[in-house]
Amino acid sequence: MLLLAAALLAFSLWGLFSPPAALLAASAQGDATGLLAWAAGLLLVAYLAYSFLTVLHQAWGTGLGASEPAQARVVAWREGAALVGVVVASVLPSVWGVSALGPVVAVLLLLALAGLWWAPRPQTVPLLKQARALWAPWRDGRFRRLLGIYLVNGVASAIPATLLLFYLRDRLQAPEAQAMSLALYFCAAALSLPVWVKLVSRMGLAQGWLLGMGLAIVAFIGASVLGPGDVAWFGAICVASGLALGADITAAPALLARLKGDATTEAEDAGLRFGWWNLVTKLNLALAAGLALPLLQWWGYQPGVVSAQGATALALMYGLLPCLLKACAAGLLYLLWIRKE
Repeated sequence: MLLLAAALLAFSLWGLFSPPAALLAASAQGDATGLLAWAAGLLLVAYLAYSFLTVLHQAWGTGLGASEPAQARVVAWREGAALVGVVVASVLPSVWGVSALGPVVAVLLLLALAGLWWAPRPQTVPLLKQARALWAPWRDGRFRRLLGIYLVNGVASAIPATLLLFYLRDRLQAPEAQAMSLALYFCAAALSLPVWVKLVSRMGLAQGWLLGMGLAIVAFIGASVLGPGDVAWFGAICVASGLALGADITAAPALLARLKGDATTEAEDAGLRFGWWNLVTKLNLALAAGLALPLLQWWGYQPGVVSAQGATALALMYGLLPCLLKACAAGLLYLLWIRKE
């Protein structure tokens, strides 16, 4: 199943960046229907294959750490490698061109599958049993509470990601700072992972996650007061928010993995929980776009138009709304998890 999903992912990425010449020619002549259909179909295949690989990989990792510190180390190594991959993938097209993405991904996927081939293998669960147990995780109160906290926190993090390009162009008036901002953000997150592993080992996963939420609130309050030309200050905010991201990707999945063995439902297969978890991860991005973009339009913001009203709306949406949602997530984490657990 992993091999099939990896093959589909490699093929779809290759096809996305190397569309047939006939479709490109038709698009150049004004008929982009075929090219759009090609892109939509391959995007669907790519995300399905990627989600399948991600869910299985995360579920496999739950068996590698029995304690909170051990599971935090497993998650930190996995997510740290993912962040390194994000940085490499952002640089690769400028070095080898976008057409190289498909072949490079195919080779990396083969290496990853070769590594998993010799890894410890969990006990398999019959497919029909998994299908019957699809909704079983929702009968676990701890799973529902954790997923609710993750949803609110995830929307708070996804809003700035959705609005970054608008904020740089029309609030800071520095669209050229995009590459620098992303590099600082992801590198800070990756470099902070060993620190978060040590912190959660001493203070607990939930408490470490709560600390990261507080750091994110401080960072985005700063983003709400910046103006044109404040690129250096925004770089510092990218570093701070990247450090906070380190807590999100270390503590939250590790807490989910720790539900294994003490859930009160019949679904002991971690793949089910991580399947729902990935669904909520994608839902976060959809909710962020569905919330932020209509509100910006309602407040009078028009992309590419520099105005006082639009700049104020961007500052409120990019900085203060995530702070409000992060504060709600922190309150939920304390009331529904730390006090109860």
